[in-house]
Amino acid sequence: MTTYTFPERRVAAEAAPRTVYAVASGDLRLAANTTCWPAQQAFEAQVGAALESHGWAMQRAHEVDPETGHGFIDSQAKGIRVFRDVPKDAPVVVVDAVWQYSHHVLAGLRAHRGPILIVANWSGQFPGLVGLLNLTASLTKAEIAHSILWSEDFTDAWARTKLAEWLETGTIAHATEHVRDLPALPESEEARLGTELAAQLRDDHAVIGVFDEGCMGMYNAIIDDEMLNPTGIYKERLSQSALLAEMDRVPDAEAEGALRWLEDAGLTFHWGEDDATELTREQVLSQMRMYIAALRIGDDYGVDAIGIQYQQGLKDQCAASDLAEGLLNNVERPPVRSRDGERELWAGAPLPHFNEVDEGVAVDALVTNRVWTAMGFDPATTLHDIRWGEDYDGEFVWVFEISGSVPASHNGGYDRSYSMRQVPMFFPKGGGTLSGVSKPGEIVWSRVFVMDGALHVDIGRAHVVALPEEETQRRLESTDRQWPIMHAVLHGVSRDQLMARHKSNHIQVAYAPDADAADRALTAKAAMFAGMGIRVHLCGDVAL
Repeated sequence: MTTYTFPERRVAAEAAPRTVYAVASGDLRLAANTTCWPAQQAFEAQVGAALESHGWAMQRAHEVDPETGHGFIDSQAKGIRVFRDVPKDAPVVVVDAVWQYSHHVLAGLRAHRGPILIVANWSGQFPGLVGLLNLTASLTKAEIAHSILWSEDFTDAWARTKLAEWLETGTIAHATEHVRDLPALPESEEARLGTELAAQLRDDHAVIGVFDEGCMGMYNAIIDDEMLNPTGIYKERLSQSALLAEMDRVPDAEAEGALRWLEDAGLTFHWGEDDATELTREQVLSQMRMYIAALRIGDDYGVDAIGIQYQQGLKDQCAASDLAEGLLNNVERPPVRSRDGERELWAGAPLPHFNEVDEGVAVDALVTNRVWTAMGFDPATTLHDIRWGEDYDGEFVWVFEISGSVPASHNGGYDRSYSMRQVPMFFPKGGGTLSGVSKPGEIVWSRVFVMDGALHVDIGRAHVVALPEEETQRRLESTDRQWPIMHAVLHGVSRDQLMARHKSNHIQVAYAPDADAADRALTAKAAMFAGMGIRVHLCGDVAL
C-alpha cells in the first residue's frame, strides 16, 4: 500500500465574544516602520478605548517582533501567516496610523468572511488617511466588502456613532450624494473635441512605458491589460535595471549641462555636504542622468507616457527619481537630444510621467495631455497624495502633497521652485525634490480607478488658494517640508464626502487659465473618458 504525507489542516480558531481583531499593515522599509511605530501604538490605544466604550474588546492579531522592534505586518508573507490565526467570521479592524503597503494584508482580507473595518487617524505628520485611501481602493478593485472610518483620536461623537453602526450592523453608510453619473452631453465644441480625441486614441493606440508594476503595494494602481487595451492604451513593460544601465551611458557633460540649465532657470538647490542627510551635487547629477535616460528609453519604445516606480529597488541603487519626474511633466525643461544627436526629444512638450507607476494616473495624464494641448492650455499635470487638511478662514483647505516633485509651472516657474534632499528615512541615496507652493488658480481634479470589474473615473472642479506664509509653513512642518504643497478647495465636495468616495490615495490635477476655461476643459475631458469606454462620475459642483 502506498503511503503519502498529507498536509496538516489548520483547525479554524474560534472568535472570542464581543472582540474585534486588530491588524496593522506597515511599510516594507525597516526605518519607516521603527520610526512610525510609536504613533501607531498611540492610535491603536485610542481605537481600543473607543471600542471598549461600546462594550467591545480589541485583540491584536499579531505581536511586536522583538527583532525589528515594531508590530507592523511588513510583508505579504507575514500578512498571510497572521490571518491564518484570525477567526474567519470575526470582525477585523485594520488600524492605519501611517502609510501602509496594501498587499501586505490583501491576501488575508480576501479570505476573511467577517466584517472588515479600516480606520485611520486624521494627521498630517503620520498619514494613516493616505494609507486608508489606498487600501480601500485596493479592496474595491478586489471586490472585498469593507467599511472605512477616520478620526483624529476617536473621541468625537461622529466617529463613535459610526463605530457603533459598524459594530451593530457590520457596515457603515457614508453620504456620497455629491457623486452623479455623467449625463448625455449637449452639443458643444468641447464635447466634440473629447469624443474625437477618444476615437483617435482607440483607432491609433498609445503606449505607456511601465518601469516595474506594483509600487509600494498599490494593487489598485495596476490595470489589467484586458481592461486597459479597449481604451486604446497598451503597456510597454520596462525594467528599472534597464533604466540604471541607460543612466550609466549618459556622459558626465550631459548631466552637468542639464543641471546648469536648471540653475540658470532659477531653481534653488538647498545644497549641503553630508551625503547621508543633505543634498549634494552628485545626487542631483544622478537624477539628471535618470531624466536623460528615461527620455531616451521612451524614445526607443515610442511611448506616449512613462512611469518610474520611484521607491523599491531604485532607492538602494541611486538618487530618488523625483526631480526627473517633475521635469518630464513640464513643457519647459532641459533639452535632451536623441542618441544620434539629430533630434530634440519631445521638444516643446512634456513626456507625461505617471508617478509611482500608478496606471490610473497614466490613463488620466495621457487624457489630460491630449485635451489640454488641443485646447492650447499648459498640459503640465501631476498627481498629489490626499495628505490631510483643515479649516482655514471659514473653508476646508486640503493639503495635496506629492512625495517629491511637481511640474515647475504649477509653482509659477523654476524661479519660484526649490529642491531639497529627499527624506533619508525613505531614500538612503538622497536626491532632490522639485518643490514649491502651487500657485493660486482654477484646476480640474480627477481619479481613474477600478470598480465592479470596469474602469471608472471621478472628476470635479476645485481652486487653489494662497494662504499666508506662516500657515503654509505650519502645514509643511505638519507634513513633510521637503515636498511640494497645494492648498486646494474642492467645489461642492466636503472633507468627509471625498474620504467616503475617493478610490485612491492619489488625485490628479491640472490648471486651466480661468474658471470658464476649467469648466470647458472638464467637459472635453469627461467626453474623452466616456468615448474611451470609461464610466464617468461628476463630483460636486460641476458646470458642463
